[in-house]
Amino acid sequence: MKRRQIFGFLGIAVAGLLLAIGLPLVTPSPVIAQSSTNITVSAASSLKDALEEIKPLYQQSKSNININYNFGASGALQQQIEQGAPADIFISAGKKQVDALEQKGLLLSGSRTNLANNSLVLIVAQDVVGITSFANLTDSKIKKIAIGEPRSVPAGQYGEEVLKNLKLYDQLKSKFVFGNNVRQVLAAVESGNAQAGIVYATDAKTSNKVKVVVTANEKLHSPIVYPVAVIKGSKNISAAKQFVQFLSGSQAKTVLRKYGFIVP
Repeated sequence: MKRRQIFGFLGIAVAGLLLAIGLPLVTPSPVIAQSSTNITVSAASSLKDALEEIKPLYQQSKSNININYNFGASGALQQQIEQGAPADIFISAGKKQVDALEQKGLLLSGSRTNLANNSLVLIVAQDVVGITSFANLTDSKIKKIAIGEPRSVPAGQYGEEVLKNLKLYDQLKSKFVFGNNVRQVLAAVESGNAQAGIVYATDAKTSNKVKVVVTANEKLHSPIVYPVAVIKGSKNISAAKQFVQFLSGSQAKTVLRKYGFIVP
């Protein structure tokens, strides 16, 4: 008992001595948790597979950045952003939608760049035979042609341009089945709800239920380009700019090429 009292007294004495000569008592430093940042990327549906694969690559070095994707038709995403929906980055499948946001002052100045290009293809179900060109779509055995809604889906706009330039549009428009995004168009052909469809080469590449019969001559439609930009109203501009920069780097480009995108 006396020994415990002596040690207690010595402990108090040592502490008092340290304070007297100006040395602080050693106390464990508090552990400060690293805060995380959430960024929302509104992106064209045709980029879904590639962007999902890019996400963990980015987070290997930026584990404190949480990336949330919002996939949809470029026109619909544009309208969401115009109406104030939360978004830090916009990646469109066409210039038109990004141009509109830029004209309204909704993009961060200097953040816009072109991420990739694509090509347009005509697809049919694996069991469909005898279709080798866009002209064959006039065949009576082709009852329905899936195409993106041209007003909101860039792939639909490009497809409409191709058919008009080939003087086929008026003959075929009664067969059109419209999709709200390019993945819906692909699904319509996969399921047999349409015998043919017009999609991006990258979408066709993801499916073993369809086959490509022809690639549209690029002279028949506007350039298929994927612009990316940071939204001016983003609350995480620094993190958003870093992710856009990563998308232009070698790792992201390798993934984009893997999925069939044409990368500058």
